Amino acid sequence: MKKVYAKNCYSYDIKELKEAFDQIFNEKNEITNYIKANSKVLIKMNLLMKRKPNQVTTTNPAVLEALLLKLEALNCEVIVADSPGGLYNEKILKELYEICGVKDVVDRFDFASLNYDIRSFRKEAKNSKIVNSIDCIYPCKEVDHIISLCKLKTHAMAVFTGGVKNMFGVIPGLLKAEYHFKMPKIKDFTNLLVDIYETISPSLVIMDAIEAMEGEGPSAGNKKNVNLILASSCGHSLDVKACEIVNINPFKVPTIKRAFERGLINKNIKEIQLIGEELDDIKVLDFKKADIRSFDFFENYIPKFLNEFISNFLKPKPFIIREKCVKCKECMKVCPTKTIDYKNQNININLDNCIRCFCCHELCPIKAIGIKKSFLSKFIK
Repeated sequence: MKKVYAKNCYSYDIKELKEAFDQIFNEKNEITNYIKANSKVLIKMNLLMKRKPNQVTTTNPAVLEALLLKLEALNCEVIVADSPGGLYNEKILKELYEICGVKDVVDRFDFASLNYDIRSFRKEAKNSKIVNSIDCIYPCKEVDHIISLCKLKTHAMAVFTGGVKNMFGVIPGLLKAEYHFKMPKIKDFTNLLVDIYETISPSLVIMDAIEAMEGEGPSAGNKKNVNLILASSCGHSLDVKACEIVNINPFKVPTIKRAFERGLINKNIKEIQLIGEELDDIKVLDFKKADIRSFDFFENYIPKFLNEFISNFLKPKPFIIREKCVKCKECMKVCPTKTIDYKNQNININLDNCIRCFCCHELCPIKAIGIKKSFLSKFIK
């Protein structure tokens, strides 16, 4: 039986976080069950972009500090890393770690360091459906254990992002855009995400769900207090329970659906045991969800070309919010199909070539790209 551990935590005060970690990893469930003493550990955070902790886009650094205190007691050597959306170089990483508050924390621990090595390596895929191998950031090659330190957020394309989706950040820099381009269909792309998670196979997944993001996540949504720290050795199981907690149907989340289809977790979600808190006591019933971006209503019922035509017609579309746009051109850099250009002193999106990956919406630093739904899709919803 898969287990997910949950503990109420109402702030990022380090004393309260330390107590939460102590109760999750108590004498019955020592962290040494997952992370061995004297080992080398990679903490893979969710550092999507250069945002301050109070903007709830990234894993809060206080959660990192509480985890480092646990690993210090095990005499571990720790590397903290992520590959954000967009460019991946030393200058970008320095700015990222500083703005996200990670550098201040890591600098206080002699056994921990930040990754500035921008090399990558190819790793043979495990339990894969889509790819035979994946290119990974270099720290993944050098460690005994990987911990996914993720953030509970909605996601404009994948509905929800947690322990499994967080591992997409091991793909270096703009190569992420290439994967989006090659796999525009959400089923293929979310199978890729499961391939990546299974290949990297983190020993432990810990979720910062104290301040989550609801609505138009993973970067343009709003803060929502969920007041929890979650942990599991299985990212799929953790994501299922996190979805149940915030009132999202797990079977509507593509990454979880792919895991069910592939037999990685049992479809009977009651077999996933929640330990520490009662589900009814911690449920957040008014959590605002992201709009589901897939409209393949008639798949398997009508010809493929007709289903694709209907789906494309109904899909939401990104658009520039002119009054917000500062023409930084970040969206142009991250667009997988290069369908965004700068003409007549304006940023423009060519929707004919748009694959609806919403990378532009996800990575706009000032939330100047919105998502427009067709009248018919609103009516159907």
